Amino acid sequence: MEAGRHRRWLFLLCVMAASCAIGKFARAQTSDGGDLSFELVDPKVLRVCADPRNMPFSNEKGEGIENKLAELFADKLQKKLDYVYFPQATGFVRMTLGAHRCDVIMGFPQGDDVVQGTNPYYRTTYALVAKSGSGLEDVDTLEDPKLKGKHVGIIAGTPPATNMAIAGLMSDAKPYPLMIDTRYDNSAQAMIDDLISGKIDAGVLWGPMAGYYAKKAGAMHVTPLVKETTGPKLVYRIGMGVRAADQSWKRQLNKLIQENQGEINKILLDFGVPLLDENDRPLGVEAAKKAP
Repeated sequence: MEAGRHRRWLFLLCVMAASCAIGKFARAQTSDGGDLSFELVDPKVLRVCADPRNMPFSNEKGEGIENKLAELFADKLQKKLDYVYFPQATGFVRMTLGAHRCDVIMGFPQGDDVVQGTNPYYRTTYALVAKSGSGLEDVDTLEDPKLKGKHVGIIAGTPPATNMAIAGLMSDAKPYPLMIDTRYDNSAQAMIDDLISGKIDAGVLWGPMAGYYAKKAGAMHVTPLVKETTGPKLVYRIGMGVRAADQSWKRQLNKLIQENQGEINKILLDFGVPLLDENDRPLGVEAAKKAP
């Protein structure tokens, strides 16, 4: 279902507290005829719910993946683009989408029933980041013996921490906090800095964050962790989130995703997101140009 500085998973862990808000605040009216005036805050404006400091996903400067996707969709819809910013932690859904202040969350894991999800527009996974030339470039599972005795960075409380514990890696691991004040801290950046300096040998991050920060650092190798046989799943589909009542709006977003998948993929790849096909194979540039 991404996964700032791993606030994406803070969001997923906390957001269930707001699950009842969608039913309370969503408008009861829907329009099967496609009249979005019943569903949207302003039919002439694409109003996006976003986090102001959550790179690589979004920020107030419009530099994130989801900012670029919102720009693409606003252009296709010929609408003005506007944002309602709120930290992606407890209360995010309730204070944005649920309060009818905005109409779409641009990235949301499929299967989370806090919101109504669109069709997924990408599939990715947690990934292992290591220095090029470290000898760990071919490690594609946390069960690999090459990781024994290595110092591996992990965001505490995220799904791969369980996999690492099962693999016996936690005694030498370096944890980074999940719950941080992103005005001052950045767990993903701190992990990459430690990797560059040699304080850790490898790090595990949510795929979009792994790709983005590794690309910024340079001389890093990112390996999708798709071969885990124990612990929780590490592969997720990501779609968009709308209110439960907004059926016409969801159908319009699904149509936009289908018609613009190639452009969506290009944005994701430009940010270094490790895209996967339905068989867990990396989706290259040429394949990504094609709609599924």
